[in-house]
Amino acid sequence: MFSPRTRRRWLIAALPAVLVATGAVGTTAQAEEPADVTAAAAVTFSDTFDGPAGAAVDSSKWQIETGDNVNNHERQFYTSGNKNAALDGQGHLVITARKENPANYQCWYGTCQYTSARLNTAGRFTAQYGHVEARMKVPRGQGMWPAFWMLGTPVNWPDSGEIDIMENVGFEPSTVHGTLHGPGYSGSGGIGAGYTLPGGQAFADAFHTFAVDWAPDSITWSVDGNVYQRRTPADLGGRQWVFNKPFFLILNLAVGGYWPGDPDGSTVFPQQLVVDHVSVTTGDSPAGGAIRGLAGKCVDVAGAGTANGTPVQLYDCNGTSAQQWSVGGDGTIRALGKCLDVASGGTADGTPVQLWDCNGTAAQKWVVTAARDIVNPQADKCLDVTGNSSANSTRLQIWTCLGGANQKWTVG
Repeated sequence: MFSPRTRRRWLIAALPAVLVATGAVGTTAQAEEPADVTAAAAVTFSDTFDGPAGAAVDSSKWQIETGDNVNNHERQFYTSGNKNAALDGQGHLVITARKENPANYQCWYGTCQYTSARLNTAGRFTAQYGHVEARMKVPRGQGMWPAFWMLGTPVNWPDSGEIDIMENVGFEPSTVHGTLHGPGYSGSGGIGAGYTLPGGQAFADAFHTFAVDWAPDSITWSVDGNVYQRRTPADLGGRQWVFNKPFFLILNLAVGGYWPGDPDGSTVFPQQLVVDHVSVTTGDSPAGGAIRGLAGKCVDVAGAGTANGTPVQLYDCNGTSAQQWSVGGDGTIRALGKCLDVASGGTADGTPVQLWDCNGTAAQKWVVTAARDIVNPQADKCLDVTGNSSANSTRLQIWTCLGGANQKWTVG
């Protein structure tokens, strides 16, 4: 990002005391170890915003934040209740930014000129790994700044981490951004990338699905299933990866600020961020299920063997235990009590995959993306059917992700 974006530190005052009591605890310089995700893997979250028009959001899932934000030099006052965040009676949450000040709200710059809303799941829900998505239609106009993002707990920004799943600024109607912020890489120094719609389309014209697929030491961003960036500790230049722990969700619509700039004469009010749904799913399937790929065939352990080094191949789906795979919140893919493994931890195109004792190494970490890729982050390569052959017993390997049918998989 090219503009200073000092994050919303006043947020901490709005969070439950249990989250902020330890917020000043320092972090170490070592790389963070992946946490035990056994408990976190079972957690899911879903809100489809069903309810009567004008109703407030479900307070068991969301809390409403109030106040202004001097740190980003935003211009809005975030209001309480359903004043600026309400259901529309058609299965949507509508966050509305208005040019108004009905209650003499005071902001950092004097009498506030705008109202809007911001809500979070702190104290109600935290996620640690999984598929996190929201389907939304963003507002349009100079000075608009909608965002769907997450903060690490306990909050001590930037050391506690921030994952921006989607940010859009009004002067870039066709582009959204996904960014990581942490110690030594925050604000304008965040690590991220943008995604631009083709043909001059604007995000405000239609609903789009914004998501991350999050695993230990790996986060992958997508828009409408199109992956546009993948980040691992290797992208941080030796700085600390702080994303292997619980984060809570945030939705907001800011008006003005350092990055988007303030509204001008071209900006039409009111503006709305319309949210169709928000969900967090772990992707876990403890009982096991098939992984189907090229020609509808299944990922199969050759001969149902359990010896280390047993080849993993493509084969007619037959429902046997050799084709029952579970995708874990720890980033592993397991069958027959062992893990899908890149042979010898290789990263070269053509390195075969095999079954091996689960050992927690990067050779056994995988990310299943919304685009149906199965990616090994260490190699930054995809699970691939050798030679694009659908013959039974064709060996599976890793290969540079090219988007071909021999790299597309349906899990479960």
